[in-house]
Amino acid sequence: MLSIRQPAVAGMFYPADPGKLAAAVDELLAAAQRSQHDGAAPKALIVPHAGYVYSGPVAASAYSRLRSARDRIRRVVLMGPVHRVPVRGLALPGASAFATPLGTVPVDAAAVEQVRRMPQVVESAPAHALEHSLEVHLPFLQRALASFSLVPFAVGTATREEVAEVLDRLWGGDETLIVVSSDLSHYLPYDQAREIDAATAAMIRDLRSDIDHERACGGTPLNGLMLAANRRQLEVQLVDLRNSGDTAGGRDRVVGYGSFTVSAPQAFAANAGSTLIGIARAAIDEQLGGAESTAPHAAAWLQRPGATFVTLTYRGDLRGCIGSLEAKRALKLDVRENAVAAAFRDPRFKPLKRDEWTETYVEVSLLSALETLPIEDEASALRSLRPGVDGLVLEFGHHRGTFLPQVWEQLSTPEAFLLNLKRKAGLPPDFWQPGMRLARYTVAKWREQDCSSR
Repeated sequence: MLSIRQPAVAGMFYPADPGKLAAAVDELLAAAQRSQHDGAAPKALIVPHAGYVYSGPVAASAYSRLRSARDRIRRVVLMGPVHRVPVRGLALPGASAFATPLGTVPVDAAAVEQVRRMPQVVESAPAHALEHSLEVHLPFLQRALASFSLVPFAVGTATREEVAEVLDRLWGGDETLIVVSSDLSHYLPYDQAREIDAATAAMIRDLRSDIDHERACGGTPLNGLMLAANRRQLEVQLVDLRNSGDTAGGRDRVVGYGSFTVSAPQAFAANAGSTLIGIARAAIDEQLGGAESTAPHAAAWLQRPGATFVTLTYRGDLRGCIGSLEAKRALKLDVRENAVAAAFRDPRFKPLKRDEWTETYVEVSLLSALETLPIEDEASALRSLRPGVDGLVLEFGHHRGTFLPQVWEQLSTPEAFLLNLKRKAGLPPDFWQPGMRLARYTVAKWREQDCSSR
């Protein structure tokens, strides 16, 4: 029988009396809600973990954003840095539940089973026993959400990629909320802390994944979240930024607190397809001696990182297809570069000629983030594929290949789809090894034939 992890900082970081604790949290949430509008709930929160008198108002400003998803969120993946017991990797507690004065929150056993065999995941009850960076968030979650299970990680020494891999495995859908616990700068004079914390907040908004522990004590889980969010083309919004000198302490030596939401970006413009195709077409036209495009293309959605494929067809036949699998540069730049590469650097075709260009059509596919498939064998891989929906990436050693979802039009069964992808990656059609990695993605796609009258 697994144990229940008991509260360690009740009566110190927050009230131990259930009634007083509920009233304190409700008051903080109500104060935060008065200063904002309702909107879509975020996928993830970044919130501070000091005593409520210090960072409670800042944390509440983020937790109040969950109101519209109170009944929808049923699982919370909670990551916070270790302060007392060092650990290598991401530590699960080996407990069946976490107790607070407000009641008991069950640990999600099915989710734990999903990740416990990952090499960076360990079990350490001592790492959790006295750790406050996770515990202080539970009363907020208990008051903000109707009912939920918990996947708690005390994060020690780990790479951002190791953290991101765990988050990818547990990302889920709208039922899953991710919470990363971190304070900002520590024990600096007030004015210096404000300056440094503002710079750190800008790094977080830019989805930087190289934030050191001098700037954020929870830098390790934070960097992993930034990496995962960047790959999914999410946006970070700063909700509140203060320090202990603003809330309940002196200003000689302060601790910084910030709260942030991580959410899907606002919808693309209604003319997104024609805009992206226009960017691709202008880039190719310039290479063929046409006039340089003067269109500004300064819309915010074009500046966000994006991963695209540009496909060219000439008289109905494929004429080039090149793309990116991960969002590493601005969307408009990614489209330009891939358009030029598809026209002139696809090794399967000779460079596009001017006399072909007028009869060539452009298609732009915008990729979602890659989702690694947890597969045991080829049969389970085939069962995981969604015909007509999934693009697929196959990797094994130096072998790599991908099929866009559009390929299902020619290869309509999972068996044919995977077999031919193996061939494309340079592997035998009957090849299967445990070290092979499969990841799927979806696309939003626009064809020039559908976006113009040309």
